[in-house]
Amino acid sequence: MPQDLPGFYYDAERNRYFPLKSPIPGSSSRNISSSSSTTAAPSKSTKGKHGNQEMAAKVVKMLHVRELCGNSIISNKKKVNFQEQYQSMRTSKPEIWKYQGTERIAAAALEHAYVNIQTRDGLVESELLLSGGLHNTFCSYVAGCVGEHAGYGTHHVPDVVQPLNKENQTSLKPPRHLWSAYGALTMPSNVSCIKTSRNYYYPQATVADSSFSHALITTLGSETSCGSVYSINLSEPLESVPGINFPGERIDFISSVSKSTIWTADLSSNGNRIVIGTDSGAALIHIESGRKSWIFRSKSDVLSLQFDCSANIVLCGLRNGAILTVDTRQKPQDLQERHLPKHQISFPSLKTSQSSSGRSKKRENKWFEVKGNVNHSRMIFMPSSISCLVALKLYDQYFLASSMDGTVRLYDHRLTQRGAVQHYEGNVNSHTRIQMGVDPSERFIMSGGEDLYLRVWRLKSGEMLYEDKFMNSVPSVVCWPGVNEGSNRRDHFPGAWLGSQEGVFYVNSS
Repeated sequence: MPQDLPGFYYDAERNRYFPLKSPIPGSSSRNISSSSSTTAAPSKSTKGKHGNQEMAAKVVKMLHVRELCGNSIISNKKKVNFQEQYQSMRTSKPEIWKYQGTERIAAAALEHAYVNIQTRDGLVESELLLSGGLHNTFCSYVAGCVGEHAGYGTHHVPDVVQPLNKENQTSLKPPRHLWSAYGALTMPSNVSCIKTSRNYYYPQATVADSSFSHALITTLGSETSCGSVYSINLSEPLESVPGINFPGERIDFISSVSKSTIWTADLSSNGNRIVIGTDSGAALIHIESGRKSWIFRSKSDVLSLQFDCSANIVLCGLRNGAILTVDTRQKPQDLQERHLPKHQISFPSLKTSQSSSGRSKKRENKWFEVKGNVNHSRMIFMPSSISCLVALKLYDQYFLASSMDGTVRLYDHRLTQRGAVQHYEGNVNSHTRIQMGVDPSERFIMSGGEDLYLRVWRLKSGEMLYEDKFMNSVPSVVCWPGVNEGSNRRDHFPGAWLGSQEGVFYVNSS
């Protein structure tokens, strides 16, 4: 009897061995060989305490198939990438943690930054969470044991939220603690946006690089104060000693917009320009000089906007559902200039009228006025007010858009008139501005919903990988830290941060 060899099967008629690089022609995929019987699909497992066993069985199965078939495995009669399949499986069962004592401090904005902190043991690279909450509050948190060197401040401990099974919780490694050693700062009005440069995460960037040394903060504005723009200096090391007021001593006023609400903002990749979205249009602001210049005017509020990777194009999402593309390389107009190019733009009405017989009529076109340098050929209309826009970096022609009716879509700049490239089903929303998040590898999308659920989709296929409710408020903001390949930042948090009125959460799917 021929001896079984790992990775080969024996053909008795030909009296020789053949490698198991693919299923044997004419044979069942479940019976590749006696040695590959462990790759058979396991029976349907139960929930709860058997969750870890189920995942372990799947991992073993995929490892065996990868050893036999390479990086591609056969799933549903098609080849898929092993690493992507494994990561999707982990993403569908994330570990979720809630930080004690963080209620009402991260419901409006949440951003992540890498900073240097001067400790008794020298300069330490650490992580900083910047959050905007209710009652005009701006807070900053140091992640990890660096905060212990300060000797003061509040210590926030993570408690596990998922998995709920206590047997599964015993093997979990909790994320690092948060320290609010620098206290909170009261702003003139509620914080509407916090941003750092997205190019800050590229491998060539370092913490000491002055091009990536600022964070952007905008305030909404109120009856007693204007919507304002501020900058935080993160280039110099932070001091972990008592008496240092951060960010009060590092925050600089940049500009304000009189009688306007600042809904959103973004920072250019080189860190020298800011674009803000207001209730009367969008404007560029130069950080060093503070000079403002409108890129377009509209009576519809700009609720979300985003620089593309080149920092030359700005995507603007409006309350009426329009997404405009504006090229900032054209000479901007002065703030007081009233002679911007004027355009009449039609868009489909969001409501369908009904005749006396009860039959719905064809949607009528409405008009809204735009003054500025707008690319009409790339204009898109979503079914409802724009909630969030995310321009992708790895696929620089693509961007994600969500609207307040729950619609989430992926678009291609080059094919906007042909509609969305991908749709992501299941999101629930009606009127809330909810921020989406995309992981640094741009494989997954994460978003909260008004039904208090958190959902995760695969970006390319649109498949929903995770859907669950674990808090009693809307997960309104998502922040995914960037990854710098040339640094020890791999040792830092690999997951996503969530902000809601209930507090700060951490989702680990790695």
